[in-house]
Amino acid sequence: MIELEIQALALSREGLLIDVGRCAAACGFALVRQRLADDRHGVLLTMVVRGLARKQRGLETALEKLERLVSFEVSPVVEGQTKPHFAASRSVAANYVPPPPPAPPAETPKPAEAKPVFKAPDAVPQVARMPASNEFAQAFVKPEPLLQTEPEAEPEFVFMRPPAPAPAAPVVPVEPFKEVLQLDADQAAVEKLLPKLMGDYPQIFPLLKKLEQSVEEGARESSLSLAGQRIGTWLFERNHAVTSKMALDEAMERIGVPALRALTEVDYAANQLHIRHSPLCTEEGRSSCKFFSGYLEGLLGPVVASQGLSIFSVCCRSCGANECVLAVMD
Repeated sequence: MIELEIQALALSREGLLIDVGRCAAACGFALVRQRLADDRHGVLLTMVVRGLARKQRGLETALEKLERLVSFEVSPVVEGQTKPHFAASRSVAANYVPPPPPAPPAETPKPAEAKPVFKAPDAVPQVARMPASNEFAQAFVKPEPLLQTEPEAEPEFVFMRPPAPAPAAPVVPVEPFKEVLQLDADQAAVEKLLPKLMGDYPQIFPLLKKLEQSVEEGARESSLSLAGQRIGTWLFERNHAVTSKMALDEAMERIGVPALRALTEVDYAANQLHIRHSPLCTEEGRSSCKFFSGYLEGLLGPVVASQGLSIFSVCCRSCGANECVLAVMD
């Protein structure tokens, strides 16, 4: 057996997990965990599956035929190592300095206009005296006054400071996609809490919230899944121990949906379980749907005739969806 990590980039989120999960199941692989994240390039899917190593090529061929995938990578899982998503946006280097904006083109200075030059008039000529015998001897000819031209006013020059260039928009680094290293369930914490869960059933969500806070982040989902399995198994042995084998849809209608409705509001149709207003999935980016998956596995596993129950999350309200949706298949 081998664990493979499927990393895929798609343009839409709706139905993505179901399509990729069906491809993996058709090739003989079982789902271990999965995660969806939004990115500026699209939707990033990370899915870990377990199966035979010789079937890896068949899985890759099936994924190549899935038209909704823009690109994907399939690689073996290395225990204790996390691998960033190949299509995730990379953050901008901290010491990156954007180039300065281009300088405005220099204006060609206009040639100064020539000022009119006024030449001072020549000296007024003296008028010759008339002979004394002339009756106009005492008279003289007055020269016409010269036209006085006022000097042209000097033009006023107003020096305008060019507008300062707009500051460059700050570069906001994009946080790369980071996957939390998944750890095994904290069995000690689950076993310690189990008697209280059975005693307070069905009012168990406050206790499950405390369980989330008491374990490490990597063990949060696996611990919720284990707690769900133990509660589901306990409920089956208490109420349905003598129930005969049945098909998946019948088991969901007769056992699964009524049991879940004692906890929260749910609907089931076409192999999809809709969980409305999940009390667990309230914090952004912290899906807790693993509890419901484990709950159904423990409750229906002994009843379903196919013995191949597969449950995985399609969407979650903690990731921005209106409701949590689980795909339930056999």
